Formats: sequence, C-alpha cells, structure tokens
Amino acid sequence: QVQLVESGGGLVQTGGSLRISCVASGNIFSINTMGWYRQVPGKQRELVATVTGGIVRNYADSVKGRFTISEDNAKNTWYLQMNSLKSEDTAVYYCYGKVMIMREAGYPEEDEYWGQGTRVTVSS
Repeated sequence: QVQLVESGGGLVQTGGSLRISCVASGNIFSINTMGWYRQVPGKQRELVATVTGGIVRNYADSVKGRFTISEDNAKNTWYLQMNSLKSEDTAVYYCYGKVMIMREAGYPEEDEYWGQGTRVTVSS
C-alpha cells in the first residue's frame, strides 16, 4: 500500500509565502504524476498544480506566477511553494500521486492516491 503525508500548512498573512510538502511511502515503483489539489467547504476539490514525468507542469490559472510545484524523486517528495498568497487561497490542500506499485505477483500496477490534507489559512 502507498501512503501520502502532507506537512507545512498553517496560518500566513496576505502576501506571504508558505511551502507545503508531500512524502510518499510504501511499495513504490515509480510516481508518474505528482500534484496538489485544494478544497473549500461547499465546493469541489480543484486542481492547483501537477507535474507529470518530471517535465509537464500544469497550473490552475488562479495560481500561475505565484505557485511552483517541485519534486525530489529520490525522496518520493514533492512540494508546493506558494508566494503572494491571497485570502482566496485559503483551503485544505491535498497532495495527489499517480503511483506505479509492484504487486506481490510481480507485475506493476498504477493507481491514484491522496493525502489526508493540510490546511492553509491566509488572513488579511
């Protein structure tokens, strides 16, 4: 089984910066897509940023130029650097991974995993 654990959330003032992290552990063969989503009460979870194959990076329009996703493949860890934070960035942030695991039978299988969420609150 694979577990994703976020850390680094908290309270920050408008215009400030915060970096959140996600560490994946378990029987991991490879992580093909790493990402971040966020959700506020009463709304659907929305994409913030993803990186696929370490090359293709995708950002929500609302965070382009302010947020950066990065990864450390050797540590199965990825980050979201959030700068120039706004009150509308307040949400629970979830890390997401499309992970290839090696089954006991000896064949690989890809599946999607989510972290438990870390809360980011931006106050004015």
